Amino acid sequence: MTDSWPTWPQWTEADLDAVRAVLDSGRWNGVDAPAVTAFEQRWAASTGARHALCVANGTDALLLGLRALGIGPGDEVIVPAYTFLATATAVALAGATPVFADIDPDTYCLDPAAVDAAVTPRTAAVIVVHLGGHPADLDAIGALCRRRALALVEDAAHAHGARHRDRPVGALADLGSWSFQGSKNLTAGEGGALTTNDDALAERIRSLRNQGRVTGGAWYEHHVLGWNSRMTAMQAALLGVGLDRLPDQVRAREAAAGYLDEQLSGMVTPQGRAGWATVHAHHLYLFRYDRGPVGEFVTALRGLGVPAVPGYPVPLYRQPLFADRYATVHLPETERACRETVWLPHELLLAPLERIADVVSAVEKAHQ
Repeated sequence: MTDSWPTWPQWTEADLDAVRAVLDSGRWNGVDAPAVTAFEQRWAASTGARHALCVANGTDALLLGLRALGIGPGDEVIVPAYTFLATATAVALAGATPVFADIDPDTYCLDPAAVDAAVTPRTAAVIVVHLGGHPADLDAIGALCRRRALALVEDAAHAHGARHRDRPVGALADLGSWSFQGSKNLTAGEGGALTTNDDALAERIRSLRNQGRVTGGAWYEHHVLGWNSRMTAMQAALLGVGLDRLPDQVRAREAAAGYLDEQLSGMVTPQGRAGWATVHAHHLYLFRYDRGPVGEFVTALRGLGVPAVPGYPVPLYRQPLFADRYATVHLPETERACRETVWLPHELLLAPLERIADVVSAVEKAHQ
C-alpha cells in the first residue's frame, strides 16, 4: 500500500474565492460581518435550530453555553470521561464541578443508567458527547433531564451532519456545542458555534461572546461579564464553502464505514450503531481490539500503511489535572475503552472503496 490517503483539511478554488470576497469586502471581523451572519443562518437551518451563534472555538462554545445556562460554583455537571479534555474543563472553567459517568460499551456515548446514578442534589446539567459522530441516547437522557429539571447540552464537536431519529443533532437539547477546529469534519482551522431553539439563551450567548454588549446597545456599553469569542469573517467564509461539501462527505463516510463494519466483524469489534442513529457523522472510525496490546496492533497497522492511532489513552479522571481529586473514581467501560480502542481518521473514509479494502487486508495481516 504505497498510495497516500486523503489529506485533511481539503480545499478548492471555491475556498479561495470565498476568502478573496471577504478580503475585498473590508469586513474581516465582527459579530455582524456579512460572512459570519450568512454562515450562522445556514448552520441554523442545517441543524434545525432557531439560532446559531459563531464563537472562537469549541471550548469557548461549551463554556459560553454553561455560563448562559447560569451554571457556576456549587453546581455539578455530569460528563463522560471518554472524550476530549474540553468537555470537562469547560465545566471547571465555569466554576462548576465535573462529575464523570460511564459510557455504553457499544456506542461509546454516555450510559443513561450511569447518568441517572450520578445525579445528586447539586446536579445542574448533563453534557452528552456524540462520540466519533454517533448520536448519544437523547431519548433516554433527555427524558431523565426533563424529569429531574436538568439542563442538557449536546457536545457535537464530532457530529457535523449526524442525525438522531432523522433529526439533525445540535438542536435536540437546550444547547448544541460545535467545534470547527482543524481536524473536524467541518473546519476553518479553528472556530466554534452554539445552536439553540431558546431565544433567551441565544441572547445571553450573543452578549457573553461580545464583551457583554447587548443587542441595540451602544458600542461602549457592557452589561454582563463576557469576553471576546468572536469568529472572523474569513473563518465563516471557509465554513460556508465546507458546508457545501459536507452532505456528500457524510454519505461517503457512511458508505465506507458500513463496508468496514461488515468486513472487519469477527476480527475486531466496530463501534455499535444504535437504532436512533439515522446518520453517523464518523469523525472517527472506532473499533475494539482485545486480542493483545493495542499499541502493538496499531504499530503493525501503521507499518502496513494504515494511519491508525490508539484512542484516548486514559479516562479524563486520570489526567494529571484531575487525578488527585478523582482518585477513587472507577468507570469500567471507560477504562476498557481506553485499553482496547483503535481510531481511524475521518478523511480515510473519503478514499475510494477499493482503497478502503486495503484497511481490511492490513487488519487481517496485523491480526494474525
